[in-house]
Amino acid sequence: MESPPIIEVSSLFHSYGETEAVRGVSFSVREGEIFSLLGPNGAGKSTVINVLITLLPLQKGIVTIAGYDLARDPAHVRRSIGIVFQEVTLDRDMTCREILEFHGRLYQMPGAERKARIEELLALVELEGKADTLTRHLSGGMKRRLEIARGLMTRPRILFLDEPTIGLDPQTRRRMWDYIRAVNGEGTTIFLTTHYMDEADSLSDRISIMDHGTIVTTGTGWELKNRLGEDVIYLETSDNTRARDVLLGVPDVGDLGEKSHGLLATVRKDGTFLLPVLIERLNSEGIRVNAVNLKKPSLDDVFVHYTGRELRDEGRGQETQHAGTAGVRSK
Repeated sequence: MESPPIIEVSSLFHSYGETEAVRGVSFSVREGEIFSLLGPNGAGKSTVINVLITLLPLQKGIVTIAGYDLARDPAHVRRSIGIVFQEVTLDRDMTCREILEFHGRLYQMPGAERKARIEELLALVELEGKADTLTRHLSGGMKRRLEIARGLMTRPRILFLDEPTIGLDPQTRRRMWDYIRAVNGEGTTIFLTTHYMDEADSLSDRISIMDHGTIVTTGTGWELKNRLGEDVIYLETSDNTRARDVLLGVPDVGDLGEKSHGLLATVRKDGTFLLPVLIERLNSEGIRVNAVNLKKPSLDDVFVHYTGRELRDEGRGQETQHAGTAGVRSK
């Protein structure tokens, strides 16, 4: 039996002047799941998130978070969520313990509860040995773990993680995945954004992809990859424009997209048998195949299929610049 939704978004619109960044977005997040919202820069996802965490006003639409109407009761929404921003927002001259102590006092947690929660969280993120270390002396991974602990200080029902592993080495990234799963395992709903397809695929129960201000697809990682077809074939040719027309005429070729310097074809049958047919067809038209790769669909292929672009960490887009509120750094 599916869990009830803890976030419900219906017909959300948001504009910056005459620029419509979000155009009728609707989705829900189930209680206890890890949900990822993906999209290329400028797709509108940062605007959606900033509305949900109350950094931007709700202009049009209905949003319910943890049972509270965002338009009518933003204060209760804020008390129900924790946030870990993409940028590190720790005071360099405070210790790990002091960071958590300050956050607990900010939200008026009773002293005994605050002390117990600090010890609990330091253990959860494996920073007990760094409790009295200044944050300036922590590694990048330790800082992210401390920020997760801070976001959990007040026992939020939902934790928003904005690019939680950006800039970390692969080994530290995978350790962060373990912490995220542990937090989720204790019952906290996770709302994740990431530029790493393997991260979204590994962690998420469900994924929504945004482009041009709308949700273009939603599903589990397996469902999204399975919808593409049997296999994915990447081809670099001497004339990709003509090759596209030729491949579209082959019955077992589904959709064609562009990736790097070639074409990405999703096919409806085992690509091992279809690939020689495609190469022969192209050769017969005088088109040389320079490079080829055959594989099962990945989440990156799904992203390219629906957006026509690869998801790269290219910095924040224009919509984020509009939404930026650097002075707000806690939930």
